[in-house]
Amino acid sequence: MSGTPALRRLTAVLVVRDVARAIGFYVDRIGCIECFRVGDPPSYAAVERGALVLNLMPASRAPASLGQAHLHVLVTGLDDLHAEIAGRGVAIEVPPTDFDYGLREFSLRDPDGNRITFGQVL
Repeated sequence: MSGTPALRRLTAVLVVRDVARAIGFYVDRIGCIECFRVGDPPSYAAVERGALVLNLMPASRAPASLGQAHLHVLVTGLDDLHAEIAGRGVAIEVPPTDFDYGLREFSLRDPDGNRITFGQVL
């Protein structure tokens, strides 16, 4: 036996209208790095920042899912992350707020309507 199993990373797939535009948003506005892209123009790609990995799939492959994802990412340094992202011109849907369930959170939507909430334990 090799030991106790561990879950190490979540990779989400977001359905987007335009993969190249989505790469630009996540790299330029959220501070991700591009991991890979398939094709030119890209027909699939992945970006990451720390433990957050997003695969970007065109809506033509899954149109019913466009803009329906809601990701929740636990972070440290939430207020600094908010300042960084807002400073890059991203519209913040819910500003940093302390909630009674023990988290401080802020939320945004990507250009395709997918919601991303960043949270930090109070």
